[in-house]
Amino acid sequence: MSEAAKPAARPAARGGRNTELPEHLKCYKGVWVFVEHDRGHVNPVSWELMGEARKLADKLGVEVSGVVMGGPDETLDAFAKEAYAYGADHCYIMRDPVLKGYRNEPFTKGLTDLVNKYQPEILLLGATTMGRDLAGSVATTLGTGLTADCTELNIDGRALAATRPTFGGSLLCTIMTLAYRPQMATVRPRVMRMPRRDDTRTGDIIEMALGMVETDIVTKLLSFIPDAERNTINLAYADIIVSGGKGLKNADNFKLVWELARVLGAEVGATRAAVQAGWAENERQVGQTGKTVRPRLYIAAGISGAIQHRVGMEGADVIVAINTDPNAPIFDFAHYGIVGNAMQVLPVLTQAFRTHLEKRIRKVA
Repeated sequence: MSEAAKPAARPAARGGRNTELPEHLKCYKGVWVFVEHDRGHVNPVSWELMGEARKLADKLGVEVSGVVMGGPDETLDAFAKEAYAYGADHCYIMRDPVLKGYRNEPFTKGLTDLVNKYQPEILLLGATTMGRDLAGSVATTLGTGLTADCTELNIDGRALAATRPTFGGSLLCTIMTLAYRPQMATVRPRVMRMPRRDDTRTGDIIEMALGMVETDIVTKLLSFIPDAERNTINLAYADIIVSGGKGLKNADNFKLVWELARVLGAEVGATRAAVQAGWAENERQVGQTGKTVRPRLYIAAGISGAIQHRVGMEGADVIVAINTDPNAPIFDFAHYGIVGNAMQVLPVLTQAFRTHLEKRIRKVA
């Protein structure tokens, strides 16, 4: 068999339960972040991951690289410049007409080719619709491990220690890929803090061709049709969120959450139980199976604070909890707690905020 005909080397075979890293994989170095973009904008989760990658790389004594893939007419160099500002040292760019608009097949080939050639030890992607689809197929193609929906990333020795909820969110487990490379993980938007931007940082670009033609790809991207009726809920990036749980008892009481949110200019969130009861849309669910949020203020009304909900909102700058049970788990991590009936407390808070804000408006006027 000629050199050109040989298949790309896989990072590791899947035989047995070997926990020792083979010699040929010890040369894998560096932390990579897949930079996800769509219609001219980078998904903020990519920059959140870049900040986390910088921390991991500093512990390992290696460099951070961004991976940017797209069409020839897309602003990939501008995305690379942003990647440097958020912590990258290098960027791998792959431009090709078949990479204009996400499709699994060409993106999987492109990313696996880059990994096989440049050999990173860690590869991070956002747990978005695109990231989840791409991460699974890349990990399968490379024959390596993938930890999905992580809430924390750390380094143990030289291994990536990826923590995620398990058993329905009742436990947190830490997973390590010891005998395979790269080590892969996905992280949901807003789980990690957005790093500080430094526009003085620069880096270098490495370009690589995809080597794939349109006729090789089964799926075709015919057109993009925006949904004019789309609900514009932006829970993940809201500054203030007022959330309600099953402690509010019924849909009429849940309206108190909406009234307070309206006064504060806040988004409305809900627990899984409240969504399942039909009090709020699925897009408003906060928690393990919903959105992860990191607002400046999170008001939790009638929410006990089970771990399934906690993993979605504990990163808030200030958490105010309202619950009748003084032993509710939410009081263990809330910054301020009100032991009381949310149906009585919410109207009082709403009026207090309304009065305060009206005074500020009059003072400015």
